[in-house]
Amino acid sequence: MTNDRTGRAPELRALRPDEWDMMYGNLVRAFGGIPESDEERELWRSLTEFERSLAVWDGDRCVGTAGAFSFRLTVPGGASVPAAGVTMVSVAATHRRRGVLTSMMRRQLDDVRSWGEPLAVLTASEPAIYGRFGYGAATFQLDAEIDTVRAGLTVPDGTDDVHVRYAEPAEVLDVCEGIYARLVPGRPGMLARRPGWERVGLLDPASERGGASPLQCVVAERDGESVGYARFRVKPSWDPGGPEGQVVLSALEALDPAADAALWRFLFEIDLTSSLVARGRPVDEGWQYLVSDIRRCSPARRDALYVRPVEVAAALAARTYRTPVDVVLEVEDAFCPWNAGRWRLSGDAKGASCERTRDAAELALSVRDLGAAYLGGVSLTALAAAGRVRELRGGALAEASLAFGSDPAPWLPHGF
Repeated sequence: MTNDRTGRAPELRALRPDEWDMMYGNLVRAFGGIPESDEERELWRSLTEFERSLAVWDGDRCVGTAGAFSFRLTVPGGASVPAAGVTMVSVAATHRRRGVLTSMMRRQLDDVRSWGEPLAVLTASEPAIYGRFGYGAATFQLDAEIDTVRAGLTVPDGTDDVHVRYAEPAEVLDVCEGIYARLVPGRPGMLARRPGWERVGLLDPASERGGASPLQCVVAERDGESVGYARFRVKPSWDPGGPEGQVVLSALEALDPAADAALWRFLFEIDLTSSLVARGRPVDEGWQYLVSDIRRCSPARRDALYVRPVEVAAALAARTYRTPVDVVLEVEDAFCPWNAGRWRLSGDAKGASCERTRDAAELALSVRDLGAAYLGGVSLTALAAAGRVRELRGGALAEASLAFGSDPAPWLPHGF
């Protein structure tokens, strides 16, 4: 990593508070240069953890950025595990192919290890970038554009006992966060929200509404108890045949199937609309089995959260396993060599241990593929079918793949 003009290496160091505007300016330019609202900038500045944020400086110019939020991530079994949420990664176009990104990834993973966090996670603007640093796609999300005229809903018993009321999003924020917090332990991939993160769901700059209304909210209640909520916008539209408005879902959480169905039914039946756009939803969400015609919903699956075991032993011991497992893994990890080698994983639904061993390997895989399988949404069997996992003892693949799996499917509820 050198400067073409001076021959000196750019400086990589932790970000200082007075440098935030320059850092963020470099980040915005790297993602196209479209300015964000003051509300967004203020929020992301307030969430920035400066001691966990890196910047690369070429003289007085910021040419690279990378941050790491201190998250807790739900893993199979319900434990909340410390994880570095890698964020705000950018390299100036003037400094491509000089090792800037590699230097930041090297420093960052060393830092994460020193902080005692066994996992690093990120969402990738370009998935091809992060595999070489050991990140594997571990969760997926469902996007849908539902024709609410042709795809009706059949709701379960008890749905009519749930009542839905409008509320100002900010006024019921505590109610919504309480519902969210109750759901976090039950699904791998969900993030326990630290103070300040609740504001992300209320971001509502006019520039990003695409012609839709300001953010709206409804709360689902049963017997005086709040059991779900939905945030959404409505985009009015008319053609010669009448109204063709669109509902754009922002968030929906519910504590039980009846509350969930009541919220989806409400969204399907909003006046003057004929479609519902839902993005970033769990791939196993129940509405798919309530609709009369899934083809009218145009479901599409895409990658979401990428996981990187920083400390293999601690990461594997932090989760539980669906069935008993006792397997020796041969892990390849050139970027974090402390993970490379053989590990004996023993565990079940009550707990697990993972320790170094000299015993013969039974499965061989890279740390990237271990990260992909870690939350239970990508099967080791599927990775083996792609040649990414090698079975070295007959039967080991089927045993481990079943043990690693998860119901429900892992899901990342929001970006970072």
